[in-house]
Amino acid sequence: MTTGITWTCKIMNELTSSELYTILKLRSEVFVVEQNCVYLDIDGKDMDAYHLCGWLNNELLVAYARLLAPGVSYTEASIGRVVTHPSHRQDGYGKKLMYKAIENTLTIFNTAAIKIGAQQYLLKFYSSLGFIVSSDPYIEDGIPHVEMLLGK
Repeated sequence: MTTGITWTCKIMNELTSSELYTILKLRSEVFVVEQNCVYLDIDGKDMDAYHLCGWLNNELLVAYARLLAPGVSYTEASIGRVVTHPSHRQDGYGKKLMYKAIENTLTIFNTAAIKIGAQQYLLKFYSSLGFIVSSDPYIEDGIPHVEMLLGK
């Protein structure tokens, strides 16, 4: 039986060890293994981030994003490490995640602008949410990216 998504948004010291393990496992599964990209996922920004999680039936992490204050990655607040569970990508959780991430980022950081570093193949997805390309394409960890801005 599916009861739907429960959303949580916590800072690092509010996460249980099990929640943190689950977050890092999903990020590693997708960003390192699936995308065949060797890079240091644990980059020192998690300690100051808000961790937005979408839990299916309160047990399976199906959507995750890291919310960062202005000045951490960019001058603006930012959303990163956006990921949906591989077995649930066709369930619409990515869009729901981003709506929640935008709402939480604007509220938590009392800001009018959000910047992201988007993988170029997701340009249409982020554009549909109102993000506008704000940089030339660049390569990050072997993957084409562009910076995108929402607001301001």
